[in-house]
Amino acid sequence: MATFALIHGSGDVGWYWHLVEAELRSRGHDVVAPDLPCDDDSASLNDYADTVVKAVGDRQDLVVVGHSYGGFTAPLVADRLPVDVLVLLAAMIPSPGESAADWWTNTGYGQAVREQAELDGGRTGNADPFICYYNGVPRALAEEALSKERGESSTAYDSPWPLDAWPDVTTKFVLCKDDLFFPADFFRRLAPERLGIDPDEIPGCHCVALSHPKELADLLVSYTAGNQT
Repeated sequence: MATFALIHGSGDVGWYWHLVEAELRSRGHDVVAPDLPCDDDSASLNDYADTVVKAVGDRQDLVVVGHSYGGFTAPLVADRLPVDVLVLLAAMIPSPGESAADWWTNTGYGQAVREQAELDGGRTGNADPFICYYNGVPRALAEEALSKERGESSTAYDSPWPLDAWPDVTTKFVLCKDDLFFPADFFRRLAPERLGIDPDEIPGCHCVALSHPKELADLLVSYTAGNQT
């Protein structure tokens, strides 16, 4: 049995993972998916990591998963705990000393979105969240997710990422083929550049834990001890 520590993205809540949590628990695994203190504007990335570490407690066989902006927190957790696998899911990949505010320009995100939007008629990067984030999510579920949206700490967002190097732990990157927020080709370039690995790919939108929870759970379980090829 593995323990999955699931870290939500910007201004989100642990509820985001509830369908994946049910899938993982049905397979006999343990799950923690805490709410990060992102609506506290004084909270730092270290505070976010502290919240996850406290939720994990003394659980073992850890798989840490960070979604979207959760990519800035997940490596901090992996640096503090004995983690078997670190998974970035459609996630920002930070470099030492880089703030989330600077990440967009540093990675060429804007150009990647413009190029993809030219190909898909402006769907990528669309201002409508039901298009950009929740394409493929049932409307009622997407509306419920939006209703739980919170603020995001400017302290965490504007501060340099605090690690000097990526933690020494097996790292996986997962991109979502139908992501209209982070284009697939963007991560096909960025994951090898920043992590030296090729991403795994699954169907689904940016909020894939709501659109394809079973497929995501299957992939996450494949990363656990005894299942890796």
